[in-house]
Amino acid sequence: MQSRRDFLRHVATAGTAGYVGLRPRPAAAEPPPETTTLRLTQIRGACIAPQYVAEELLRSEGFTDVKYVQKAGRVETNKAVASGEVPFTVASLGPLLVQVDEGDSLVRLAGVHVGCFALFATDRVRTIRDLKGKTVGVTELGSGRHVFLTSAMAWVGLDPRKDVTFAVHSPAESMKLLADGKIDAYQAFAEEAQELRARRIGRVILDITTDRPWSQYFCCFMAVNREFARRNPVATKRALRAILKAADVCAREPERVARLMVEKGYAKDFDYARETLKALAYTKWRDYDPEDTIRFYAVRLHEAGMIRSTPQRIIAQGTDWRFLNELRKELKG
Repeated sequence: MQSRRDFLRHVATAGTAGYVGLRPRPAAAEPPPETTTLRLTQIRGACIAPQYVAEELLRSEGFTDVKYVQKAGRVETNKAVASGEVPFTVASLGPLLVQVDEGDSLVRLAGVHVGCFALFATDRVRTIRDLKGKTVGVTELGSGRHVFLTSAMAWVGLDPRKDVTFAVHSPAESMKLLADGKIDAYQAFAEEAQELRARRIGRVILDITTDRPWSQYFCCFMAVNREFARRNPVATKRALRAILKAADVCAREPERVARLMVEKGYAKDFDYARETLKALAYTKWRDYDPEDTIRFYAVRLHEAGMIRSTPQRIIAQGTDWRFLNELRKELKG
């Protein structure tokens, strides 16, 4: 069994052997990054694995001081990116859209993968429309799972502000409440869905990894503080390159990546993490149009009353696809 360091070193140098289609020459031909210090958010969950697989890749891109910063909750994590305290994150799209609508200094650079959430419910709920008058468990208001579920309810004509009660609990508490029938549904994230399936708690009424139209759009995006990207364009491109290469590794090596995630403490259960990584579409960054995803979700969140801006304004103020377009050409498999 490879050690964690050997695996990361193999990932970082694999481009020389054509591993997963990675080519090191464009990076070597570029000027060095404007800063050698890089901070990224620290978020639990196997689906965010590209951030952590990228650690050694980031070092090969010229970042000698790479650290992951943990905040209290997903909302505070995104706020740290908007303030510039932590310039980069891979995070659920919904809260990022809300923050751009509120004027926060965030720019989406690329979609990273498809799928994250699965909605589990009791026998009292068979479709999303059946959530009217029901109670749904989430871990934090304003988090990715809460904002996504809001958009899903708007898609079927429900008003999340009036038709549903959101109950805020930890994942463990929510799963127990669902098992006991004390809440009607729970918006599970990443490997939580694998655990609920294994324990036969509830039934899936929406899985965005496989169910249309959700499976046709990105779930998580790479985002950067706007001022950091303006001042450090080379560093921004190099960081994005490392994340996208890491996403390819997650697609090709789910077992190794799952073991890495458990060893680093970002995931608890190897089997759940491995199955999550195998299910998610990490290579769609090459094919899907991230602007389509933003347009789709912005319309849903506008319908739900969570944002006031038009999709065009959200795209104009909160996206920059220049680096992605360049890297799609450089990293062709």
